[in-house]
Amino acid sequence: MAVKSPLFTRLPSAAARCNRGGSISTEPRINDRIRVPEVRLVGPSGEQVGIVPLAKALELAQEYDLDLVEVAATARPPVCKLMDYGKFKYESALKAREARKNQAHTVIKEMKLRPKIDPHDYDTKKGHVVRFLKQGDKVKITIMFRGREQSRPELGFRLLQRLASDVEELGFIESNPKQDGRNMIMVLGPHKKKTEAMAEAREAAAARKADRQGRPAEDEEAPAAEQAPEEAAESVAAEAAEETVDAPDGDEVSDASEVAAN
Repeated sequence: MAVKSPLFTRLPSAAARCNRGGSISTEPRINDRIRVPEVRLVGPSGEQVGIVPLAKALELAQEYDLDLVEVAATARPPVCKLMDYGKFKYESALKAREARKNQAHTVIKEMKLRPKIDPHDYDTKKGHVVRFLKQGDKVKITIMFRGREQSRPELGFRLLQRLASDVEELGFIESNPKQDGRNMIMVLGPHKKKTEAMAEAREAAAARKADRQGRPAEDEEAPAAEQAPEEAAESVAAEAAEETVDAPDGDEVSDASEVAAN
């Protein structure tokens, strides 16, 4: 029977060797997963208990109905704290979500124009630039030259200067116009920060929502206010009709008729 040479044995791939140990957990060790003889213990309220054996720390955690969580694994001895680990993870997730919500990502929008752009198209493009700057984003303006337009770069330069002057209340020239092959590029930066623009947008959305919620109540109160005078007049007329009296000359006089005459 033929025996294969060890030179031709198949070695595991690099990916297989890397994944052999599994993924590294980033979560702290808790309770029975802590493998040290002693720890520096911190109480539930943050008080310093001191260096105690691991068995004693686990006993205290069971007594308080809490978890023993390793908060500083690199310390000697490791620092552990008594806490509700499920509640701790939930609060950490909420903080991370709030931080992502308030985080501002710098975005560079791009707007492309031609040197001989139509006035209506220019107004439309300028409106987009204004909207981007109000949102706190940077805008990259690109003038595209074609054919003989490349021999007239001053047309693109004047167009960029005109656009910058039209939106100077919202942004400033962050990068001056420069020629890049067949294109001329300029970057506009907003005066207000992204976080300020996001806060103003949230306030405006909340105001619109409150306005929409307040309108139905006002619409319901208006018909009721209109019906109130009519109902009052009808009730007065009915009471007057009941109080009809006879005149001395035999003619019948009605309070209701007097009310109507008035």
